[in-house]
Amino acid sequence: MKALKILTQGIVQGVGFRPYVYRLATDLDLNGSVRNLGNVVEIIVEGEKASDFVERLPEELPPIAKIDSMEVEEIDIRNYPDFEIIESGDSYSGVSVIPPDIAICDKCLAEIRNPNDRRYKYAFNACTDCGPRFTVIESVPYDRIRTSMDEFPLCDDCLVEYKQPLDRRYHGEAICCSDCGPQMSFYDGLERIECDNPIKKGAEILEKGEILAIKGIGGTHLVVDAYNDEAIRELRKRLNRPNQAFAVMCRDLESLEKYAQLSKKEIETITSNKRPIVILKKTEDYRFPESLSPGLHNIGVMLPYSPMHYLLFDESDIDTFVMTSANIPGEPMMIDNEEIINGVNDYSLVHNRKILNRCDDSVIRFRNDELSFIRRSRGYTPEPYTINYEVNDLDVLALGPELDVTFSIARGDKVYPSQHIGNTNKPKTLKFLRKAIENMERITKINEFDVIACDMHPHFFTTRLAHELAEKYDAEVLPVQHHHAHSIALANDHGIDEMVVIAADGVGYGSDGTSWGGEILYTDIKNFERMSHLQPQMMPGGDMATRYPARMLASILDDEELIKSYSDYFKYGEIEIKNIFKQISSGINVGISTSTGRVLDSMAVALEICHERTYEGECSMKLESAAYYSTEDLEIPVIVENNQLNTTEILREVVRLYQSGAKKADIAAAGQTAVARGLSKLAIQGADKKNVNAIGATGGVFYNEAITETVKDCIEGNDYNFIQHLNTCAGDGSVSLGQSIVAKKM
Repeated sequence: MKALKILTQGIVQGVGFRPYVYRLATDLDLNGSVRNLGNVVEIIVEGEKASDFVERLPEELPPIAKIDSMEVEEIDIRNYPDFEIIESGDSYSGVSVIPPDIAICDKCLAEIRNPNDRRYKYAFNACTDCGPRFTVIESVPYDRIRTSMDEFPLCDDCLVEYKQPLDRRYHGEAICCSDCGPQMSFYDGLERIECDNPIKKGAEILEKGEILAIKGIGGTHLVVDAYNDEAIRELRKRLNRPNQAFAVMCRDLESLEKYAQLSKKEIETITSNKRPIVILKKTEDYRFPESLSPGLHNIGVMLPYSPMHYLLFDESDIDTFVMTSANIPGEPMMIDNEEIINGVNDYSLVHNRKILNRCDDSVIRFRNDELSFIRRSRGYTPEPYTINYEVNDLDVLALGPELDVTFSIARGDKVYPSQHIGNTNKPKTLKFLRKAIENMERITKINEFDVIACDMHPHFFTTRLAHELAEKYDAEVLPVQHHHAHSIALANDHGIDEMVVIAADGVGYGSDGTSWGGEILYTDIKNFERMSHLQPQMMPGGDMATRYPARMLASILDDEELIKSYSDYFKYGEIEIKNIFKQISSGINVGISTSTGRVLDSMAVALEICHERTYEGECSMKLESAAYYSTEDLEIPVIVENNQLNTTEILREVVRLYQSGAKKADIAAAGQTAVARGLSKLAIQGADKKNVNAIGATGGVFYNEAITETVKDCIEGNDYNFIQHLNTCAGDGSVSLGQSIVAKKM
């Protein structure tokens, strides 16, 4: 006989872990108990096969569960009469965390499609293997009383399942049925319409070309028929989203394969229980209106992940719907029923369960079969990252940049990233950030901080919030340079202590007070050195040159007569051009930038592909899509002088080729390649100087598949190790992670 006490940490709450422990213990004829203790699960086993239990425990876990650590201690035998699951406590605070929301499992899906099952057509079916977790939890330990399901007491039938150890709903905190759980309601404008099947009513509305809002698990989607050009254009008008591509949800893989190209890895990802949006290339027989994804060669697609999604398709002949977040651009998703009903939509499908933690859809893109996170949110948050370095014992809150914000909380060697927050220069989004921090504090039980890390930009709203929170927590504020944070998130993916990094994006506040975005940095985790960069260019009107990149092109080319040929792309034509050049010569209201994004935007204008940015990255994305259809190789010379890439000469050659009649797609490809080769050349020079073998690539520019592949070929062709993001975002979504790691290495 032996008695053991086991403390487990990891994803061990809300995933059927305690029922699994119960079944394993009884299978081995062991007595004892299991219970949640804050963020840790405590197991006590007594019997002859106690050691066998420890060996088997991590090997036969439920689908979602994950053990990060196990502490095993031999204790005195207490002669337990049997094995039981006992009431949770909160006497121990570890580093476990609630799992993310995941897609409905096959068993639950079969039930809602089975006319003989009591959960037939029930939109909230779930079990311990699937359904909401992060979006319904208020605090830990994860028990029903600490979730939004507390408002829905279990009926007798559900209670039997909940208390039956061999049932897959045993202690499944989100379980319910139509007799005891949340209910859907259908609204025509502000009027609630009584009907037996609100989802069927919603499907009928969509088939008529109307705009429907659907409140889901972690937020709300605006939905229209993806084949209906008129409905798509009307949705754009109401949202003031004239060009940004809409994501779609497709009935199944078979339907999806008709209009999008899929690799094996893309199939694995889009069908996984995380169900992210995956950016896929369009097929030649792509059938949707151009208004769905204007000017792009790809489209964002996801498959159904909640019961209500499957039921919607079951009630409709339409195989693909637009599913875009129900929010004004830059603001958080709507989750309040009154706000949803009063939105831009004609009709609404809402329910009466509270969404405690908003969570946007995750977005993933594969570059040459390598996964790249664009947005890491639903299906992944709040699963923690591990810091792959020795760290201090400080507790850290890192607030990220200002756009595409996430925040992170760090304790020990674990970093808990938030869901996607968004653009915090919007008051509602900043308010959402504050609330999300409070929610994450409750979930992680980390609510005091030694350091508040933030961006170096003094005027970001997140920087101001950092100083406010530093007073609240009596903490130190640590500003971290934007591209250094990018680099550290990348380095941590691979556990690399030092490397040279190409940091290429739209903008990041530099340590010299100018805008950076085309940088070659050397970093040894704690510190960084700016080794080289793109040629500094003037930005007439500052941020106006970002919105209207023709201004940027004028500055880069520095040729007033040439720019007059692009006068249609200036709001006031040649008068505006004349004033811009006066502005450049005077230096008044003119910023300085080394941004790669601004160079690519200017290239898009020079080739008359895109002349106004109506959403983040629009011009560069349309340039990439134009280049995708290139059929002939052109070469643009790369000039590197004084540790700078001459971008003026690249743009001049782009214009010369265009005026000579070369094909637009071929010039776009050649221009991208020239920038990529130039950045690679600078990075190789830096690696030679520092005698390091690893060269990394980070920043939003590296979502561009062609640029990434060119850089990779250049780096590896010169016998260096090319480093890409693995489980983090190349864009700003992982800046808070990098900030927190810098703080943990202080």
